[in-house]
Amino acid sequence: MRVLSVVGARPQFVKLAPIAEAMRSRAEHIVVHTGQHYDELMSDVFFRDLGISAPDVNLAVGSGKHGAQTGAMLSGLEPLLERYAPDWVLVYGDTNSTLAAAIAAVKLHMPVAHLEAGLRSFNRRMPEEHNRVLTDHAADLLLAPTEVAMRHLASEGLASRSVLVGDVMTDVLYAVRDRVAGQSLPLPAGVEPGRFLLATLHRPDNTDDRDRLGVIVEQLSSLDLPVVLAAHPRLRAAAERWGVDLERGSIRVVEPLAYPALVSAVASSAGVITDSGGLQKEAFLLRVPCTTVRRETEWVETVELGWNQLVGDDLEQLGSAANRPRPAETEATPYGDGSAAQRVVEALIAAQSPARQ
Repeated sequence: MRVLSVVGARPQFVKLAPIAEAMRSRAEHIVVHTGQHYDELMSDVFFRDLGISAPDVNLAVGSGKHGAQTGAMLSGLEPLLERYAPDWVLVYGDTNSTLAAAIAAVKLHMPVAHLEAGLRSFNRRMPEEHNRVLTDHAADLLLAPTEVAMRHLASEGLASRSVLVGDVMTDVLYAVRDRVAGQSLPLPAGVEPGRFLLATLHRPDNTDDRDRLGVIVEQLSSLDLPVVLAAHPRLRAAAERWGVDLERGSIRVVEPLAYPALVSAVASSAGVITDSGGLQKEAFLLRVPCTTVRRETEWVETVELGWNQLVGDDLEQLGSAANRPRPAETEATPYGDGSAAQRVVEALIAAQSPARQ
């Protein structure tokens, strides 16, 4: 069996790591990097730190508007798919790389499997929501991470293509957690382990609205604990554009963290403040309280179990949410047991000759 994985953004590199390991000796695995995230901290370092072999191909598409970026990926992917003729095109998550690869494969009548299928925010303003819905309806095999995701797929008439495999992010998080346990984390001056909050912001709804970004930064700067803000390039650019000073009050700005350092930072923190999808779940898996600066979340289990609180329109509540008491402990495992990647490979093998619905 030949599987061609298409990745292009930071969260996808993390998901790729356990898949690449599970593919060894069971399938020929080709990795195509679209270059959607192209700087060293957002791309190359992830392959190195997670022990993933260098991609077989890097399209080096780079940033751009959604249409131009997706179109460039389509143009680059089509000849690669024809050259490698894979048994499966495996796409990950909900980025422009995901949608471009799914469309390119479907147009060439090649089977598509979607890892992390069935997630829904029900917010049509999010580009990620368009990408994941369109990809799910184009794909032949839907690899769902949770029971909630399976219910979403069933409600859209996709139950016959869906398989519950668990969440591969759980696989890699547990492995990295064990690897970095006991290692010291470089922290800004005056910041002590267990006595800081870790923050990330990158979604357009938060960065591209000057007033909203200003209120978020003001709330972060007034918190009692130091806030280590791992500043995504989008956030830095927006702050410069709007004249918002990030480095003030309680905020300590650092560069984006490589994944092992991110896991170590979350585990060492008193709490997380983010608008990232993946980081909400990682905080839950590490049993660290999370405050999510969004109106909705795909990972509803984190909210239902009390470990995540959403702060949407009333941003003045951000401070009180971040300072809330620690939730009740739980043994719940909604995201699986750390063996999702093996189940993915088994599902691909079992469904090697899919009939398009």
